[in-house]
Amino acid sequence: MPTAAQNRRQKFPESYAIFDPIAAEFVAGGDVAIGRMFGSEGLSLRGKVFAFVGFTGRLYAKLPEERVGELVAAGDAEPAVMRDRPMREWVTALPERPDVWPAIVAEAYAFIDSITE
Repeated sequence: MPTAAQNRRQKFPESYAIFDPIAAEFVAGGDVAIGRMFGSEGLSLRGKVFAFVGFTGRLYAKLPEERVGELVAAGDAEPAVMRDRPMREWVTALPERPDVWPAIVAEAYAFIDSITE
Protein backbone atom coordinates (compact mmCIF):
# COMPACT_ATOMS: atom_id res chain seq x y z
CA MET A 1 0.00 0.00 0.00
CA PRO A 2 1.46 3.42 -0.96
CA THR A 3 2.36 5.87 1.80
CA ALA A 4 0.85 9.36 2.02
CA ALA A 5 4.10 10.76 0.63
CA GLN A 6 4.01 8.37 -2.34
CA ASN A 7 0.39 9.25 -3.03
CA ARG A 8 1.24 12.94 -2.92
CA ARG A 9 4.07 12.41 -5.42
CA GLN A 10 1.65 10.70 -7.80
CA LYS A 11 -0.98 13.39 -7.36
CA PHE A 12 1.38 16.37 -7.84
CA PRO A 13 4.18 15.32 -10.20
CA GLU A 14 4.62 18.93 -11.39
CA SER A 15 5.34 20.08 -7.84
CA TYR A 16 7.94 17.39 -7.27
CA ALA A 17 9.51 18.14 -10.66
CA ILE A 18 10.25 21.58 -9.20
CA PHE A 19 11.05 20.51 -5.62
CA ASP A 20 13.21 17.42 -6.19
CA PRO A 21 16.14 19.16 -7.95
CA ILE A 22 16.14 21.88 -5.28
CA ALA A 23 16.05 19.23 -2.54
CA ALA A 24 18.86 17.25 -4.17
CA GLU A 25 21.15 20.29 -4.07
CA PHE A 26 20.53 20.85 -0.36
CA VAL A 27 20.88 17.18 0.57
CA ALA A 28 24.13 16.95 -1.42
CA GLY A 29 25.55 19.69 0.80
CA GLY A 30 25.68 17.20 3.66
CA ASP A 31 23.91 18.98 6.51
CA VAL A 32 20.35 18.69 5.16
CA ALA A 33 18.29 15.51 5.41
CA ILE A 34 14.85 14.42 4.36
CA GLY A 35 12.46 14.73 7.31
CA ARG A 36 8.72 14.36 7.86
CA MET A 37 6.25 17.19 8.35
CA PHE A 38 2.46 16.88 8.26
CA GLY A 39 2.67 13.56 6.42
CA SER A 40 5.09 14.97 3.85
CA GLU A 41 8.74 14.39 3.21
CA GLY A 42 10.63 17.63 3.37
CA LEU A 43 14.01 19.17 3.89
CA SER A 44 15.28 19.32 7.45
CA LEU A 45 18.28 20.83 9.16
CA ARG A 46 19.25 19.59 12.61
CA GLY A 47 15.86 17.88 12.87
CA LYS A 48 13.79 20.96 11.93
CA VAL A 49 11.83 20.79 8.67
CA PHE A 50 12.14 24.00 6.67
CA ALA A 51 10.53 23.19 3.29
CA PHE A 52 8.17 20.57 1.88
CA VAL A 53 5.46 19.97 -0.70
CA GLY A 54 2.13 19.97 1.09
CA PHE A 55 -1.12 18.12 0.52
CA THR A 56 -2.22 20.76 -2.03
CA GLY A 57 0.93 20.48 -4.15
CA ARG A 58 2.23 23.82 -2.94
CA LEU A 59 5.66 24.52 -1.53
CA TYR A 60 5.58 25.22 2.21
CA ALA A 61 8.56 26.98 3.74
CA LYS A 62 9.38 28.30 7.21
CA LEU A 63 10.48 31.94 7.23
CA PRO A 64 10.50 34.84 9.66
CA GLU A 65 7.03 36.34 10.04
CA GLU A 66 8.15 39.66 8.56
CA ARG A 67 9.52 37.93 5.45
CA VAL A 68 6.27 36.00 5.01
CA GLY A 69 4.48 39.36 4.88
CA GLU A 70 6.94 40.72 2.32
CA LEU A 71 6.55 37.73 -0.01
CA VAL A 72 2.77 37.90 0.27
CA ALA A 73 2.76 41.66 -0.41
CA ALA A 74 4.97 41.12 -3.47
CA GLY A 75 2.58 38.47 -4.80
CA ASP A 76 5.28 35.77 -4.75
CA ALA A 77 3.61 33.61 -2.11
CA GLU A 78 0.62 33.25 0.18
CA PRO A 79 0.40 32.83 3.93
CA ALA A 80 0.22 29.19 4.97
CA VAL A 81 -2.91 27.85 6.61
CA MET A 82 -2.72 24.38 8.11
CA ARG A 83 -5.81 22.69 9.53
CA ASP A 84 -7.73 25.98 9.30
CA ARG A 85 -5.07 27.75 11.34
CA PRO A 86 -2.88 30.54 9.93
CA MET A 87 0.79 29.77 10.45
CA ARG A 88 2.62 33.04 10.99
CA GLU A 89 6.08 31.69 10.11
CA TRP A 90 5.09 29.55 7.11
CA VAL A 91 4.53 30.60 3.53
CA THR A 92 3.22 28.72 0.50
CA ALA A 93 4.14 29.09 -3.15
CA LEU A 94 2.16 27.72 -6.06
CA PRO A 95 3.59 25.30 -8.64
CA GLU A 96 2.62 27.92 -11.22
CA ARG A 97 5.44 30.08 -9.78
CA PRO A 98 8.43 27.71 -9.99
CA ASP A 99 10.71 30.72 -10.39
CA VAL A 100 10.31 31.65 -6.71
CA TRP A 101 10.75 28.18 -5.21
CA PRO A 102 14.58 28.02 -5.15
CA ALA A 103 14.96 31.39 -3.43
CA ILE A 104 12.22 30.65 -0.89
CA VAL A 105 13.79 27.29 -0.01
CA ALA A 106 17.21 28.93 0.33
CA GLU A 107 15.77 31.59 2.63
CA ALA A 108 14.03 28.93 4.71
CA TYR A 109 17.30 27.02 5.07
CA ALA A 110 19.12 30.18 6.17
CA PHE A 111 16.35 30.97 8.66
CA ILE A 112 16.43 27.53 10.28
CA ASP A 113 20.24 27.60 10.29
CA SER A 114 20.13 30.91 12.18
CA ILE A 115 17.70 29.72 14.87
CA THR A 116 19.03 26.20 15.56
CA GLU A 117 22.32 24.89 16.87
